[in-house]
Amino acid sequence: MVEDVPEALLAARDDVARFLLSYKFAIDTVMAKVNILNEEFRYTHDHNPIEHVSSRLKTPASIMEKARRRGVPYDLNEIRGSILDIAGIRVTCSFVSDTYTIRDMLAGHEDIRVMEERDYVRSPKPNGYRSLHLLVETPVRMSDRTEDVPVEIQIRTIAMDFWASLEHKIYYKYGKSVPDGLLDEIREAAETAHRLDETMERLHGEVREQGDRARGPLPGPEELRKLPLADELLRALAERVNSERSD
Repeated sequence: MVEDVPEALLAARDDVARFLLSYKFAIDTVMAKVNILNEEFRYTHDHNPIEHVSSRLKTPASIMEKARRRGVPYDLNEIRGSILDIAGIRVTCSFVSDTYTIRDMLAGHEDIRVMEERDYVRSPKPNGYRSLHLLVETPVRMSDRTEDVPVEIQIRTIAMDFWASLEHKIYYKYGKSVPDGLLDEIREAAETAHRLDETMERLHGEVREQGDRARGPLPGPEELRKLPLADELLRALAERVNSERSD
């Protein structure tokens, strides 16, 4: 029963709830910006760099376990300053160049401040892991205060994401005792994924180049007047104007 719970514990529960809410709202804020970009590209551009977006908020148990491993005191202020991946967003792209396009667009928002960038795309980890990690800070405005809340954003290609998911499952199964032969295969799979990304990037560039060449330069005003469609539009407009004058 709630009546049997000490007041101090109830207060602590409320503090934790407010603590986590600020991170949830930070996720909502950044996700809204990503979703707007996604919608804009879907309807107004030839290519949408965003394939999939997901988010996650660490559970209290996960936060406390990480604090224990790092020797961080079980104090919310200490945790806020020491554990910076409580709120996380992952953006999956089609091509490597897309990762930097999204990075630049998010960093261009005036209420998103990039605190740290770790580029594992150009400088992969020893195990082959590739991804672009951004640690950003965004203001969260609540009823009684405004907090600058950190959010970790991971931007990676579909191939990188597939490899990372597989690698995570393997390490989860074996813990720290992954057989050496399997580790070698994981690294080789990472290189295979990287080569696939390079091939897809090259093909994407060739297709866009051929499309631009086929379309040619955009027509100017004089060329537009020569188009049959333009003549039809002008004729229809003239007929409408003459009709309105006669009325």
